[in-house]
Order: sequence, then C-alpha cells, then structure tokens
Amino acid sequence: MYPHERSLVKRMADKPFALIGVNSDRKERVLEAIQRENITWRSFWDGGSTGGPIAKAWGVHAWPTIYFIDDRGVIRDKNKRGAAMDRVVDELVQEALARMHELAQDEDPAVRSLAAFRMGRYNAPKARETLVKLIKDGSSLVRRR
Repeated sequence: MYPHERSLVKRMADKPFALIGVNSDRKERVLEAIQRENITWRSFWDGGSTGGPIAKAWGVHAWPTIYFIDDRGVIRDKNKRGAAMDRVVDELVQEALARMHELAQDEDPAVRSLAAFRMGRYNAPKARETLVKLIKDGSSLVRRR
C-alpha cells in the first residue's frame, strides 16, 4: 500500500487533500517503516496495540482500515484500494474545489475570505474570475486575503 499512497500524496500535492495514517505497531516498527517506506504524510502512533485510543474511537476492528472523509468532515466511503481509491479521492477533491466557489458567495465575509484564499491556493476551477470579483468585495477582510 505504501507505494500507492506515496503516488497519491504526490499527485494530490496541490489539491485540497490530506492523507493521515494511524499505526498500531510497536513504536520501533513504526519508526523503521517511516524511514524504509519514505512516509512523508502525517502519521500517528496509536500506542503500540490494536486496541489503542484512536482505533477505539473510530471503531477500527481490521487493519488496514481506510476512511474517506470529505471537506465537511463526513465519512463518505471506506476501505477502497488501488483504482477504486483513486476514484473516490478524485471525486471528493472535485467536490471540495467546487464547494470553494459556492463558499466564495457566502454572506459571511470570514467564509468568503477563507474560500478566496483556498481557491487561490488550490487553483480551483474559475478561481481567477471569482478572485477578481472578491478583490472588489465590500469587506476589507475578503480583499486582504
């Protein structure tokens, strides 16, 4: 799985995407795997047992377990691998990019400004047109971002 995860992290480097790992192996094995497998994404250690606090909180009973969480924090899918994993990730990233455009129209200046920042950061579809409009926004917070 590590090679595929590495390629996914690389492919999604400029997208609204995060891969977060949780490992329940002994600490020494985790540290060895990080070095050996060139794990560059966030990875948490769950106490060295399959009954660690993260596994308990998330109801994990089999390893590996993969959750796909959207930009609103909702679990949208589970345990896809290979091409199926790529399809789910691509779909969720596209939804997140589209939602940025919607949020750039929000009545709350804090929401609009954060959406503007993210649209620029991730080069979201129609970012240029939306950002040009937001430069003229009535809120200084939005214009500054």
